[in-house]
Amino acid sequence: MKTNAIWLWEIVLFALLGAFMFASKQVMEPFPNVHMLGMLTVLYTLLFRVKALIPIYIFILLEGILCGFNVWWVPYLYLWPILFGLAMLIPRNKNPFLVSGLCAVVCSLHGFLYGTLYAPYQALMFNLTFKGTVAWIIAGIPFDIVHGISNFFMGLLVYPLYVPMRRVIGKFQNLK
Repeated sequence: MKTNAIWLWEIVLFALLGAFMFASKQVMEPFPNVHMLGMLTVLYTLLFRVKALIPIYIFILLEGILCGFNVWWVPYLYLWPILFGLAMLIPRNKNPFLVSGLCAVVCSLHGFLYGTLYAPYQALMFNLTFKGTVAWIIAGIPFDIVHGISNFFMGLLVYPLYVPMRRVIGKFQNLK
């Protein structure tokens, strides 16, 4: 019988996974737009489906608490769930090469479009005209290119991590 109840082991695990997302971003701060967040978001989504939103929002909350709830933080509330939504479309039980490639493409696409997805909020916050918003997006293209390329390579790690983590999590699920 399937249940959507959250078990104690899941609460602990999701807290750890959200904290790991935050810590991984802090460690990678010296390398602008290079991080494991896209890879971890897709990995968690493949493993936990809708429940993956829990560690994702724990990460977002930790970012606000520990780095400050500032204007840069608000778009996190919708930027990471967009990646989650794209990851929900990736089939889990298909050809491993197909799944691995799709994970890399989805991560990469999110990185390439990050600045564009961020732009509507930026326009609202700073009262930018359409021309100003387009200029802001164009100015960010070099950063989005680095973001997209690094996310592609990080995305290639999703499936190799998914397989062993699925086995370990399956053992915990059998304890219910």
